[in-house]
Amino acid sequence: MSNTKKKGGKPDTPSASTNRGAKLQLTVQYAAHGEGIPARTMFRKWVKAALAQDAEIVLRIVDEPEGHSLNRSFRGKDYATNVLTFDYGNDDNSAHITFRPLSGDIVLCAPVIENEARQQCKNLAAHYAHLTIHGVLHLQGHEHEEDAQAAVMEQLEVKILSMLGYDNPYPETADNRRDAGLAE
Repeated sequence: MSNTKKKGGKPDTPSASTNRGAKLQLTVQYAAHGEGIPARTMFRKWVKAALAQDAEIVLRIVDEPEGHSLNRSFRGKDYATNVLTFDYGNDDNSAHITFRPLSGDIVLCAPVIENEARQQCKNLAAHYAHLTIHGVLHLQGHEHEEDAQAAVMEQLEVKILSMLGYDNPYPETADNRRDAGLAE
């Protein structure tokens, strides 16, 4: 999973049940077509489950050429990736001056997600839910560049997915981290 965002922001860690009172302005753009792409109502449910603060989010489902182009342009990677997150000015200092909702875009590449779900024998809706939640957590400052950060982010993803009735997408990783003493 990939992320493009400003560095230095402190994660706003949602509680076990997250902030269900957070106001959400969500725009879902379908720039790709395919069977199994979730409806707007599902994306809204998943975003709200991971959201700890008010937000304005555009979630765009793209095809492989657009996903490839965005990943090359913004991350210098010459392939389409499953999720990209673009954070628009969410920094620690803005909250002290005036309250602004979280603002950003999440781009999901439908063919990559479908291929990953098939290869990993995962339910397609569950994989979309996971990657949507992953993108929302990135918007809130969570990272996975270091093992400790990844463990925190993965635990949060697993907790949110579980609340929604989905299985742990990281069974081996979570077990390995727990055995290594990195997870609760």
